[in-house]
Amino acid sequence: MRDDVSTETSPVPTETVRAAAAAWDAIARWIPTESERPSTILVLEPRETNRRVLQAVLRPEAYRVLEATSADAAFDLLAREPIDLVILDLMLPGLGGLEFCRTMKANRLTRLIPVLILTSLEGAENEIAGIESGADEFLVQPLQPAIVRARIRAMLRHKSAIDSLEEAESILFALAQAIEQRDKCTGGHCERLAITSISLGVVLGLPRSQLLALHRGGFLHDIGKVAIPDAILFKAGPLNEEEWAVMRTHAVRGEEICKRIRTLAPVLPIIRNHHERWDGSGYPDGLAGEAIPLLARILQTADVFDALTSVRPYKPALTPAEALDVLEAEARRGWRDRQLVELLRSMHETAFSGAPAPAMAGAPDLMEQSLENMRRALMR
Repeated sequence: MRDDVSTETSPVPTETVRAAAAAWDAIARWIPTESERPSTILVLEPRETNRRVLQAVLRPEAYRVLEATSADAAFDLLAREPIDLVILDLMLPGLGGLEFCRTMKANRLTRLIPVLILTSLEGAENEIAGIESGADEFLVQPLQPAIVRARIRAMLRHKSAIDSLEEAESILFALAQAIEQRDKCTGGHCERLAITSISLGVVLGLPRSQLLALHRGGFLHDIGKVAIPDAILFKAGPLNEEEWAVMRTHAVRGEEICKRIRTLAPVLPIIRNHHERWDGSGYPDGLAGEAIPLLARILQTADVFDALTSVRPYKPALTPAEALDVLEAEARRGWRDRQLVELLRSMHETAFSGAPAPAMAGAPDLMEQSLENMRRALMR
């Protein structure tokens, strides 16, 4: 696919523009809807009498209710079943209700499942301890069935909204992957771009939230190209002015697609501004210098480097050293952030010298977390 270093391309087999446009329109029209399956509630309670009481309270709502009498059994169900809500007693034997809740919320696969803690112990300190352990609601017995059902309905609505956001994000990531696969010469580009961007971010000491934005940006930065006709995207030879005008719209189109999902807000500046240039000659906003968002500058540096070091139909792959020389020449020309280019060279020189690489604590888990939704969607 075309990028800042491309001057001509060769046509390659692709999916039809109509299919790509239909996928884009489906994203644009996407509206979260509640799942058709009944909500599944896990009741963790070793006492049979209490389980029967909860069954009676929940029966009018037609939920799917699973029961566990121990923490181990509950964790096993959480690993195997699509649980939407967990109800447990504060004084759970063994592990304890608070520790069970903390363990759940520390696991990236279960931390978004709401937890309702029940107890017969009154006192603000117990409620504070429950909320601090990660519980979403805390009720003191004896239970008022109508209140319990109302609280559970509210918690399940919130869980449904979260699931809808995850599904929408999964669709976008899958679409981004499909766009990449349209060009057999760019396979693996998004993953390499994400890793290089995160590496730069780690060396700069960026917080985890920005590292996650860089990883997502690596996959979503060119999602707007789904709306660019193949005749332009894969044209053999230079684009004319009219074609370049269409090509340049992909950054804004990508932002329009992704801004419907609030969790992607930190990624929007990357998508919109990763083709800006340090001297203000880029697009779509003509931003210059530090007015260009830092994350967009980081991803752009990694993007151009990967394009230069990759084989394309119209050019061989450059070595990392040659690609860095090109980037430095472009920095002198006023296109790139000189400090980021120097940092990227320093990272590569450090890697080849055998010196310890910059600490990447948490980055692999961060990337795995970001892709988990997409994997789940594709495995259905």
